[in-house]
Amino acid sequence: MFIKLSRYFHTLRYLRPIQIYGRLWQRVYKPSVNERPAPRVRECSHSVTSWLERSRSMLDEQTFCFLNMKHKVSSANDWDNAAHLKLWRYNLHYFDDFNANGADARIQWHQALIARWITENPAGKGTAWEPYPTSLRIVNWIKWAFRNNAEGRQGLASEACNSLAIQARWLTKRLEVHLLGNHLWANAKALVFAGIFFEGPEAEHWLEQGCSILNEEIVEQILEDGGHFERSPMYQGTLLEDILDVIHLIKLFPEAFNQLLTIEYLQGIALRMLEWLRLMSHPDGKISFFNDAAFEIAPIYEQLKDYAKRLTIQVKESSQQGVRVLADSGYIRLENGHAVVISDVGPVGPDYLPGHAHADTLSFEFSLGEQRVFVNSGTSEYVTGAERLRQRSTSAHNTVEVDKQNSSDVWGAFRVARRARPTLLRAEEQDKELYVLGLHDGYQRLPGRVTHTRQWQLSEGCLVVTDSLQGKWKSAVARFYLHPAINVKCMESKEGGKGTLYLNEGREIHFEAERGEVRIIESTWHPEFGRSVEAQCIEIRMHDPQLVTKFFWE
Repeated sequence: MFIKLSRYFHTLRYLRPIQIYGRLWQRVYKPSVNERPAPRVRECSHSVTSWLERSRSMLDEQTFCFLNMKHKVSSANDWDNAAHLKLWRYNLHYFDDFNANGADARIQWHQALIARWITENPAGKGTAWEPYPTSLRIVNWIKWAFRNNAEGRQGLASEACNSLAIQARWLTKRLEVHLLGNHLWANAKALVFAGIFFEGPEAEHWLEQGCSILNEEIVEQILEDGGHFERSPMYQGTLLEDILDVIHLIKLFPEAFNQLLTIEYLQGIALRMLEWLRLMSHPDGKISFFNDAAFEIAPIYEQLKDYAKRLTIQVKESSQQGVRVLADSGYIRLENGHAVVISDVGPVGPDYLPGHAHADTLSFEFSLGEQRVFVNSGTSEYVTGAERLRQRSTSAHNTVEVDKQNSSDVWGAFRVARRARPTLLRAEEQDKELYVLGLHDGYQRLPGRVTHTRQWQLSEGCLVVTDSLQGKWKSAVARFYLHPAINVKCMESKEGGKGTLYLNEGREIHFEAERGEVRIIESTWHPEFGRSVEAQCIEIRMHDPQLVTKFFWE
């Protein structure tokens, strides 16, 4: 009981009053539905640049695929079928397929789907009307309407416009102030889109409210180094797309914004965010896996860069190698020749909003050329349970687990109690060798009051990872998770060990650990939601306070 109360205390103590009040407000306040006719649709005299496209999710008129799971939606009950994951139902109500690959060929399906949705999802009821899916749906319907109107086809019918206005009115009464972060941001973006799509006093109010929230949240959520404060490369891509979408709207309707948000300001934000995402991506062009992160959810760097260029934003890429420190986020990129190391010496997230955090402090990922070698385990689900907890755990990341405990006390699906406080001690280049040194105090809460210090040393053809533990501990395990494409052979030993990693095209990485019990274990990697891939992991049980693990290649 004491442990449970302590966990709740260390979770709740960081919350802002608005989060507590907002949660009560969401439960108690039941707003009425305002179904009066929609305002007039605003005329658009400028040409619409193509929006970013998603992957196709509508397979036929009744079959949808989200999170690598297919289900039919053939009746009214299927829109909120409890047999399907909550996140799957959320995706169903986003209407992402309206702006997906080949969407023009499915326009009749989309028109019929809107009509079905309006008929089968009564206003204010069910998952369909929760604020987050409502926000994404508003944006997707309006993007679809802009594109189809611009191409001379029928856009949103009057019934759909009326529904869109009802959704916007509902959203103003259900803003997610209890969650804040990317949820409140999505609410604000939806109000901006609704305020631009329609005109008149009501639409002006939506636009001003959305812009006001976005202005506040940009300052709060986008760090000086360009990273999003929840420190997830996946959500970075999503919010960067949002910024670019708003720039797109300002270019379409410059007179409507009237300095509420300016292109110059947003372009500066977008360029910082874009560079951050580039540094947090591997040479294969896709994101690294820190905190909640997976492929096929958010656009990647190249897609966002191309979108920015279509909006006439001048993107300048740096080819600088060496040490790149994202000081506010706490991530460091080391690049030496074809080798790239991305290390985590930052907080798990904002104290009042660590919902997407993993216990991954001092973890890292490593690529050689375009081949990922060491990978954190990724994210395949948001369901409360053992697997979600395992994927968020220290033991699922390339770092050191002490006494079978997590470095940050992750629990539930989106909760964190006591959390590790990292310190960056060194990040520099010296004699053509790149160094990062950091520590964290996440194990100070244990009886032995342990401090974990880790150094990465990257030189031409060699990576040395040195782990040191100060304090008293019974067990400590360092793990190096391998990408599924990597094969490994190892002489397992209780007193140090050696082995070889076999990459594509005949490349090899040799490794050796000085002391410690080395063994290879079976594991899984989770590159997408709903997907698990068999992989292997080098596991080293520490015998001494210091462990030196060397990886070297030609």
